[in-house]
Amino acid sequence: MKLEPFHIVSADWARASDRETIRPLRRAVFVEEFGLPGTCEADELDPGALHLIARDDADRAIGVARLTADHHISRVAVLPAARCQGVGTALLRQLVDRARSFGWPHVQLDAQVDAVDFYTREGFAAVGELFEHAGLLHQAMRKALSLEEPAAPAPRDVGVLPAEDRPGVEAARLQLLVDARHVLAIHLPALDSEHFANPAELEQIRRIATSGRGARIRLLLHDPGAALRDGHRLLALVQRLSSVIQVRRPVDEIDLAQRAGWLLNDAGGYLFLPEYDRPQGRAARHDRAGQAPLAQQFDEIWERSVPATELQTLGL
Repeated sequence: MKLEPFHIVSADWARASDRETIRPLRRAVFVEEFGLPGTCEADELDPGALHLIARDDADRAIGVARLTADHHISRVAVLPAARCQGVGTALLRQLVDRARSFGWPHVQLDAQVDAVDFYTREGFAAVGELFEHAGLLHQAMRKALSLEEPAAPAPRDVGVLPAEDRPGVEAARLQLLVDARHVLAIHLPALDSEHFANPAELEQIRRIATSGRGARIRLLLHDPGAALRDGHRLLALVQRLSSVIQVRRPVDEIDLAQRAGWLLNDAGGYLFLPEYDRPQGRAARHDRAGQAPLAQQFDEIWERSVPATELQTLGL
């Protein structure tokens, strides 16, 4: 059930269309509304930052925010007509979640004084004295991530897997394939040599696909044609086991803007990478509660997607 009249997608500063969405919205809020100098809209940190865009149900951009490599949340801007709907809160919480998934010990931000109460409710604490920036008083604030505990203790060990670097991600991916019995769901913007290409992974996928009547592997790819042209080895399995391995291509712009990658199995395991091509994320072997929102999102994208006709040249 969708409870909010908006959704949040990742953005890539290197993509012109994303920059042309983010910068005018920032300018409308920071420069035109608050009267800040134009230098407060963009800076040298943008190319290396993780950016989010909030879009309404008509797919119009209504809010933006970013997370920079120095652990700062900044450039949080929501259009006036979209305020008091939870947009700013949702952007903030997603960035905090991304930082936590990277294993960062804390995040920080510089809050305008009239926003201090908002950030305090979200677990941020004031650090140091008030200071002036661009003619406005600000308060530095920090949120400790390593000190946070779950609201309730887990009833059992969920089997957390390291997924903070490339070897960790590769080991987690193979472990989840080994744990799977009959069912897999895989979402990838691009299927390249870094994903599901080594013999051990391919053997496990073949085992799952031939495991019996309940076998089902669903693969969502943004560009199946590219994987076909590159001769990815997984497609040979798709060709031989096409009744079990199904491939679909997202067509909705909202889904195509999704840069995350994830692997789900029927043992309650998952691997989630906020940016599919960055080996930093989270994984667990037996965490159905953590897997559930990913499974729901996968199912929703799957229903909106179309069969990958690009693969018909393989006789699929």
